[in-house]
Amino acid sequence: MSGIGKIMVLMGLFLVIIGLLFLVGEKIPYVGKLPGDIHIKKERFTFYFPITTSLIISLILTLFFSLFRR
Repeated sequence: MSGIGKIMVLMGLFLVIIGLLFLVGEKIPYVGKLPGDIHIKKERFTFYFPITTSLIISLILTLFFSLFRR
């Protein structure tokens, strides 16, 4: 059962970190406004897809998790 406890604690910490990022996300410069992010705005339609931002966040998380892997 100790393995399940560790997993639950790590999931809780992960959720806290994600929550904090949502709180301060708007204050981080260039996030969501990088070249390569798709933003289409028409008369009654807005489409936003942050491709470059998603790739950079994915790369950072991959490096982070690979450093702390067993």
